[in-house]
Amino acid sequence: MTREAYHKALRELEADLMQMSSMAGAALKDAMQALAKRDIETSKRIVRNDVLINRKRFEIEEKCILLIATQQPMAVDLRVLTSIINVITDIERIGDHAEGIAKISVSIGDAPLVKPLIDMPRMADMAGSMLKRCMEAFIARDVEAAKKICNEDDDVDALYDAIYNELVMMMVRDPKIIKDATYLIWGAHNLERIADRVTNIAERVVYMVTGKMEEMNVSKY
Repeated sequence: MTREAYHKALRELEADLMQMSSMAGAALKDAMQALAKRDIETSKRIVRNDVLINRKRFEIEEKCILLIATQQPMAVDLRVLTSIINVITDIERIGDHAEGIAKISVSIGDAPLVKPLIDMPRMADMAGSMLKRCMEAFIARDVEAAKKICNEDDDVDALYDAIYNELVMMMVRDPKIIKDATYLIWGAHNLERIADRVTNIAERVVYMVTGKMEEMNVSKY
């Protein structure tokens, strides 16, 4: 494979990566809307379609391994390929978290939600935006943008804490809602984990460009 052919293959890999990211982002958006609208059929479709994200992950991984095996890339090229392999793992998990929200929607069924969804859609919007911009930073090799995105994880965490505390207080006041309130806590936890996964991707952007592994947004506790 010539150098030109290698770069063409790398561009195709990055296009596949962006497609997979878009699939996961769409699953997140649709899962949140389905939960809010009590759209059980859409929730079931999201659960069924998670396998498509998984397949895309394996397809990209196989292409990366083939390039590593046949081209024996060094330095920056190797960091790019190994970073892609790590990033697709996090994107697949984002898809799993979106699937988790859809499963929660199915479990709740036709029952009304124990509280209006206000902060959870905000969390979903924030996490989805973080993912989109982080992938753009990956393609652009934009370290500063990646680092800024990591800082936004604190805002998502704050919303999760607020949701958790409110729902726990509601359960204390009315034990009959414990089951359904717990479902919503699980849903919010999935959203919080998505933002954590995006932070992992941002760390890979920094590593890919600089060659240094940095843990971003380290807990203050």
